[in-house]
Amino acid sequence: MKAEFVEAIPIIEQLNEHGHEAYFVGGSVRDLLLNRKIGDIDIATSAKPDEIQKIFPKTIDVGVQHGTVIVLHNGKPYEVTTFRTEGEYEEYRRPKYVRFVSSLQEDLKRRDFTINALAMDKNGRILDYVNGMEDLENRMIRTVGDPYERFSEDALRMLRALRFVSQLSFRLEEKTMQAITVWHKLLQNISIERITAEFEKLLAGASANDAIQLLTLTNVYQHMPGLKQKKEQLNKLLSYPMHNLCEREEYWTVLLFVLETDDGESFMRNWKLPRRVIKKVCRHLELLNCLFEKDWTAFLLYKTGLEDALQLERIRQVLQKEKNEEAIQKLQKSYEQLPIHSRKELAVTGNDILNIVPKKPGKWVEEYLTLVEQQVVNGLIENNSGKIKEWLKNCNQKLGESC
Repeated sequence: MKAEFVEAIPIIEQLNEHGHEAYFVGGSVRDLLLNRKIGDIDIATSAKPDEIQKIFPKTIDVGVQHGTVIVLHNGKPYEVTTFRTEGEYEEYRRPKYVRFVSSLQEDLKRRDFTINALAMDKNGRILDYVNGMEDLENRMIRTVGDPYERFSEDALRMLRALRFVSQLSFRLEEKTMQAITVWHKLLQNISIERITAEFEKLLAGASANDAIQLLTLTNVYQHMPGLKQKKEQLNKLLSYPMHNLCEREEYWTVLLFVLETDDGESFMRNWKLPRRVIKKVCRHLELLNCLFEKDWTAFLLYKTGLEDALQLERIRQVLQKEKNEEAIQKLQKSYEQLPIHSRKELAVTGNDILNIVPKKPGKWVEEYLTLVEQQVVNGLIENNSGKIKEWLKNCNQKLGESC
């Protein structure tokens, strides 16, 4: 058993000592069996929320009415949830009420997909009441019970199904896919924030292209901001190696480039993306035009900065359908070898320029500083105060534009 589970066994043991059943459940059990990185460890128990709070000295009330208590153990938080079943769902997203039960089997049968409805005891024994192990072996995404019922309860499950296709490189079971095709309109009841969170995970999956294809085949894409009229462009996205990207800004940049969106900023605002992400993606799109016209120059690399430059190089390679790790390493080495990495490192300041050039303060000072930066970064002037000042005194060049 992996260390993440071993560290949490004392929680299960304490619950057992007080006469309660307790098991590891959900995604962590699935990922253990798939030998994937373990995320949050969740525990299901027959203990009621008030009993959980009495047993453990450090708890956080995050959803007692739904049976969930955060237990702090050795400084780490663990969700401990009472076995439960759920009542009728409201707004195609959440149950009106939950009913606490004493049966693990009942609890597991109310979950979304069979591969997420597995439990494990403290000794590593797997409990499977829904054929989740078989679906894991067959690499299949299937709902627990009737998919039409599961998706009508919580419409977000449809997008989660496609996200798991992307992350796990699994197939979508035929009846589950048919239900999504029928119920896709229910996604209009789900908040943009939740749709965005699932879509970003989908884009970042190893099999993102398979999931994107399912977005169009099931018509789920019609309920995502700005995509309703973009089926053809989404299908074009399938030809790009999206799995070579790393950061969220990279995925959005490639998406916007392929979608050929007129107003990328408005498009991203509709997805409720953070302002910093929107700003960076817009900048990436501008710089891509430079990179398609010419290769990296020292000054373009300097202006862009290492983090953004590496992102842009990955984006450029994906859009050109290539993978060149050597070019990535070369770019990083080139950046490290630049004479300066920011204006703060420049050997002269705006005041120095005002003392040398007999003109009143104005926008020209900023332009001269940029010109000096270009000369230093391109290796035409040494970053030395005296030599820069001497060059400025003798310089009669006009300021030029640089990409």
